[in-house]
Amino acid sequence: MSDDNPEEAWSSLPPPREEEPSPEPRRGSMVLGILLGAVALYALYFGTTAGIAPDEGYKTFLAGPAAFIPIAVYLLVAIVLAVRPRTSRLGAGLLIGLGVFILVGGGICVMALSQMRGLR
Repeated sequence: MSDDNPEEAWSSLPPPREEEPSPEPRRGSMVLGILLGAVALYALYFGTTAGIAPDEGYKTFLAGPAAFIPIAVYLLVAIVLAVRPRTSRLGAGLLIGLGVFILVGGGICVMALSQMRGLR
């Protein structure tokens, strides 16, 4: 009886459980969504807004309020993908890509406007 440990018999800790298998990994890559989203938006806007200028006669369909239609569609698709569990990482990446597009695009716009101060 000297070999028995009385503390072991009266332990209040539950017995160790077997580890459960980890849940199925989510599909999609957040980095891919960021890169794909930002590059796609820049390609769309820099590729289609070349005709927006008073001397060009606004030859593009992205003049005025219509410039927000692609962003609205992009945002809708990104939200739908972010809500679905299978594509949540890709959707989150697309939403982050939209933020990158706005942040860097705003910087480019401010830089271009600051270069125009001598044209007054």
